[in-house]
Amino acid sequence: MTRITIGPFNRVEGDLEVRLDVESGHVVRAEVTAPLYRGFEQILEGRPPLDALVLAPRICGICSVSQSVAAASALRDAMGCEAAPNGLLATNIAHAAENAADHLTHFYLFFMPDFAREAYASRAWHNATAERFTATRGSAAREALPARARLLETMGIIAGKWPHSIAFQPGGTTRAIELGERIRLMSIATAFRVFLERVVFADTLENVLSIATASELDGWHAGRAGDFAHFLGLADDLSLARLGKGPGLLMSYGAYHGLEGELFPRGIFGRRALIEPLPVNQITEDVSHAWMRESAVDPAHSTTVPDPDKPQAYSWSKAPRLSGQPIEVGALARQAVAGQPLVTDLVSTSGSNVRNRVIARLIETARIALAMEEWIKELRLSQPFCLEAREMPDGAYVGLVEAARGSLGHWLAVRAGKIERYQIIAPTTWNFSPRDSFDVAGPLEQALVGTDVGDAGSRAVAIQHIVRSFDPCMVCTAH
Repeated sequence: MTRITIGPFNRVEGDLEVRLDVESGHVVRAEVTAPLYRGFEQILEGRPPLDALVLAPRICGICSVSQSVAAASALRDAMGCEAAPNGLLATNIAHAAENAADHLTHFYLFFMPDFAREAYASRAWHNATAERFTATRGSAAREALPARARLLETMGIIAGKWPHSIAFQPGGTTRAIELGERIRLMSIATAFRVFLERVVFADTLENVLSIATASELDGWHAGRAGDFAHFLGLADDLSLARLGKGPGLLMSYGAYHGLEGELFPRGIFGRRALIEPLPVNQITEDVSHAWMRESAVDPAHSTTVPDPDKPQAYSWSKAPRLSGQPIEVGALARQAVAGQPLVTDLVSTSGSNVRNRVIARLIETARIALAMEEWIKELRLSQPFCLEAREMPDGAYVGLVEAARGSLGHWLAVRAGKIERYQIIAPTTWNFSPRDSFDVAGPLEQALVGTDVGDAGSRAVAIQHIVRSFDPCMVCTAH
C-alpha cells in the first residue's frame, strides 16, 4: 500500500490537502485536511452582537452575502422580530445573484478546465473542450465572466457594494429600492436569463426545467449545442455518474425565505428517496480528529480552542454530524429535498456523484434566475425595507441559510449584551469533514474511496473531478 499526498489544490477557495492510501491502483482510505486556522469564532467572542454583521461577511469574499444573511438570521432569532417583506425580497435577490455567480464560477473557471487536460487528448471531444474551457485561454471565460460581472451589479443596487456589505440586517435591508433601480434590476435579471438560454443551455429555461427524468435528459441533450449539453456528453463518455459517490444522506436548511415559506424547503433526503423533517437539535460537532480541544458537541454550547499538537488530529475542520451521521450538502441536496423532478430521479437512480452534482448546480441556476424575476416584480417600493431592531435577551440562538455550496449555520450565545459564544458550521465543513470518534469518514473522504488512480497517483485527474464536484471553500470551513 502506498500513501500519497495531494495539495495544495489550484482552482479551489483556500488551502486543501488530501492524503490517500492506494492499493492496486485504487484508493482504499482518504484523509482530507484543512491546513489553515483562521479564528473568526474567537474574534467574535466578547463583542456586541451586532458586530457579527460587520465581521461575519469577511469570513469569505465570494459567499459574503451568505455569511451576512446567516448572521442576520441568528440576530433576528435573538431579537424575536420579523423582517420587512421588501427586505426579505431584496435579500433573496442579492443572495440568489451571489449564489448563481458562484455556480457560474464553479462550472466555467474551476470545474470544466480539468477536461481540457492532455490526459484526455485521445477523446473525440477533447479539441472542442480545450478550445472552449482551457483555463485563462478558452472562449467560455470570455462569455461567462462578463455575464457574472453584470449579475453582480445587483449588489451595488441592493447593498451598496460587494463583498462585505452591512446592508443585510435582522429587520431587512438598509437601502430602499427606487423605481429606476427596480428597472435596472429587471434588466440585469433579463440579461442573465439571456446568457443562460443562449450560452449555457441553448434552450429556454422553461424547457430545461420541464425535463423530469434521466431518460428525458438524455433525449434532450442529444445533438444539442450549449455548454450544459457539452458537459453531459463528456460526462457520459467518462462515466462520471460512477465517480465520487457520497454517503447517501442529503440535507438542506431551506433557501430564500419569504412570508409564505422558502423557495427551496428544509429537510433531509434519505437513502430510500424519502424526504424527512430536519432535526436541527441533532446537529453535533465532533473534534476527535480536529486540532481542537474537546468541547460540548452541541454547537449552541461548544467553543473553538485550538490544540495544534493533538494526537490523531489531521485537520482544522471539525466533523459535523446529523444524528451521528455524515451528511452531504449543496445544490444536489437542495434540489433533492425540494423535490425537483430531474434531480430527484437522478439521485434515486445513481445517488450523489460527480455528474449529478454539476447537473444540480445548473438546474438550480435556472430555477433561481426565474425566481429573481418574480421577486423583483413583487417589491412594493412605497413600503419599508427594514424594520427596527429590538433588544436581545440572554440566550442561545441560531441562523440557518443555504449558501451556494450548501447548508450554513451560525450559532450565537448572548450574555449581558455581549457575544458569549459564536459557532459557524459552513457547507465545506460538512462535506470536507475529517473522521469522527467512530472513525467514520466525512463525505469527500467516502467519495474518494474506490477511485481508480492507476499509475498516475497524485496526478490522477479523477481525484480533481471528485474534489471539485463539491466546490470546496476551505476559508469558510477553517473556523
